[in-house]
Order: sequence, then C-alpha cells, then structure tokens
Amino acid sequence: MQKVLGLKLNGPNKPQEEQDNLALIGLGSNIEPGRNLTAALDLLSELTQLIERSSIWKTRAVGSSGPDYLNAAVLIKTDLSYEKLKSDILSEIETQLGRVRSSDKYMDRTIDLDVLVFNDKQIDPELWTQAHVAVPAAQVMPDLRNQETGETLDVSSKRLSKGAGLEKL
Repeated sequence: MQKVLGLKLNGPNKPQEEQDNLALIGLGSNIEPGRNLTAALDLLSELTQLIERSSIWKTRAVGSSGPDYLNAAVLIKTDLSYEKLKSDILSEIETQLGRVRSSDKYMDRTIDLDVLVFNDKQIDPELWTQAHVAVPAAQVMPDLRNQETGETLDVSSKRLSKGAGLEKL
C-alpha cells in the first residue's frame, strides 16, 4: 500500500459513510507559482482521482499589490468526506508546500487549495464573484448553476472576466 503525506492509499477498508464524492478544487499560488501549482496538482493526483483539470490562468493579486497569481481548478473523486478532504489532503498539501496562514486574507502564498463545490453543495461564494476563481472552474464545470440566481458558471465567468486581466497560459 503506497503512502503519500502519511496517508494510506487504496486501503481495503473504506468506512460505509464514506462514498465516492466529487469535489471541485480551486488552486492558486503567487510564491514560486509554477513550481507550487505543479507540485499541488501532482499531489492531488496521487491522493485522489483527478477527473478533469482547467488551464492555468495568470491573474493579478486580489486585495494586495503582491505578485501575480497562477490559478487553476480540478474536479476530483475521493472517498473522503468534505471535512477529511480539507484536513487530511488539502491542508496537508498546503503545509508540505510551505503555506503560512495568517489573519491577512490577502497575503502572498505558496499554495491555496479551496473546495469550491462538494458533490452538489456549492461551498465557496467567490465561485460566483471572483474571476480568478470562476474562470478556471468554468472550464471544468461550465453548466454548474448558481443556486440563488440560476446563472451558469460559464455565463458568470464570462461576465466576471471582462476587464479582470486574466491570461490563459
């Protein structure tokens, strides 16, 4: 049985309450972003089943004058619950790649991994308000509908991207 980040992969005893779950994950980095985004994608593909991946997008930092970000989104399948995905996979990858958390929401970071959607539940409201989140996510789940407005993610991303300065790499 292979271990990555101290987690056992392909374990034979899957708890009954843990089913195959789909999660849309947003990734972003502005400290050595090429290296850190690639490393995070590699670790996610080792620890989960990577179903689809967006292009990488270069975006201006939001809320600070820091360096530009590279952003992407992936759709994964996992047998972990939402809480376990966040604590056992995403937080561990962030820690391994040197993420330092502080009260400054806009500080530069080696990697930021956010659950945007878990199964049918839309988790992160920035999915519908921030171009750097919506544009990569729309490449993976264009038909996802905003539960409040009914607008598709594809339509939202096109609206939000106007004048946002995103560059597809």
